[in-house]
Amino acid sequence: MENFRIEKDSLGEIKVPADALYGAQTQRAVENFPVSGIRFPRSFIRALGLIKAVAAEVNAGLGLLDATIAQAIHQAALEVADGKWDDQFPLDIFQTGSGTSTNMNANEVIANRANQLLLDRNAGVHPNNHVNMGQSSNDVIPATIHVSAYIEVTEVLIPAFKHLQDMLKKRAAEFHDIVKTGRTHLMDAMPVTLGQEIGGWAYQAQQAVERIESSLPRLAKLAIGGTAVGTGINAAKDFGRIVASRLAGRTKLPFVEADNHFAAQAVMDAAVELSGQLKATASSFMKMANDLRWMNSGPIAGLGEVALPSLQPGSSIMPGKVNPVMCEMMMMVAAQVTGNDAAITVANQQGNFQLNVMLPVIGHNLLQSITILGNAARLLADRAIAGFTVNKERITALLDRNPILVTALNPVIGYDKAARIAKRAYAEGRSLKDVAAEMTGLSRDELDKLLDPRKMTEGGIGEDGKS
Repeated sequence: MENFRIEKDSLGEIKVPADALYGAQTQRAVENFPVSGIRFPRSFIRALGLIKAVAAEVNAGLGLLDATIAQAIHQAALEVADGKWDDQFPLDIFQTGSGTSTNMNANEVIANRANQLLLDRNAGVHPNNHVNMGQSSNDVIPATIHVSAYIEVTEVLIPAFKHLQDMLKKRAAEFHDIVKTGRTHLMDAMPVTLGQEIGGWAYQAQQAVERIESSLPRLAKLAIGGTAVGTGINAAKDFGRIVASRLAGRTKLPFVEADNHFAAQAVMDAAVELSGQLKATASSFMKMANDLRWMNSGPIAGLGEVALPSLQPGSSIMPGKVNPVMCEMMMMVAAQVTGNDAAITVANQQGNFQLNVMLPVIGHNLLQSITILGNAARLLADRAIAGFTVNKERITALLDRNPILVTALNPVIGYDKAARIAKRAYAEGRSLKDVAAEMTGLSRDELDKLLDPRKMTEGGIGEDGKS
């Protein structure tokens, strides 16, 4: 028994796997683009299925599509959206720049599945005439990128960032009384509380949410309705507006028709904007993870201020070694998001006249950045930040030996004399207070008050001109 069937398209006949729901155009793309093995993610196929389902619904409502055919297309498209036919989407993301291959992949799968639902493989549901009615790859794929990214941001990314923020705020409150050595240039600096330090990280997470949310209004505007070049040829006049409205109703997200279809198809500026916000967040989170890794370093020869949870053995040769794996995971994710942003930026520049021709790589990289950054934020919160312990003795010992605390004496004795005290204390390995008592006329009580590390974390200068 043959394991293929013969399908036809405008280029002629081609062999297609016998049990495949897709057809000739998908098969040609399978053969043309064996590039990376990277397929569009589930989130993209979900959004594509939703758009096709709603488009059939709208065309039927406008009297342009037979109701029976529309119902079959609608059901088949929702099955695609729900992931039932993911194995029927085999195409590489490195393909035709418009994403036409993937749009036709969806059209063919939905048409053939609709024919099955009508109990006749040859019932007449056509991938172009019916499933793609009022559409073009040139407006469907940009719209799918926006819809999938918006859904992933709201379902995965923002909840993860808020979870990270909440976890950081909880730990900051827990450690608000622990005073430690601050560091600038990786060198000892004035003291801060551990709560202040972690509170800064919490604010970084808060700003990440605010940045991402600020990009969403542009992402909500959909190219659907522009068809081939933005003019809306072969689509009903209100098609784009109604499809966007129906998508908004189905997803409970504020999708609307693009203000200008020529811009919506020629450039993917909203995707670049969102990617830029993701890159900003990635760099912020890399700093957070790296700080935590430094604070955990040791445990003997490093800072040893905190101890991260022991999650797995850290070496294949050094017994007992445990590494800050969650921090390293976050840092690698941040690097990948940064690289993805560079690719998205370059790809957006290839909007030649009425169409961007690097849509698949924009969609893939944007969705990957959203997914991995969201997952990484949640994992860092749950498997690193939630469970680290604090070495109070180590923190106190380092703080007590910090000659930079002499900065608090600047308003009283001046910068130059304070610098001489700090250098002498460091060179002789002596207590800062002992050296300051010898080199100034300040009493022990005055020094105790002026050099109180906890007071230094509160900042400001009193009415007496002293810190």
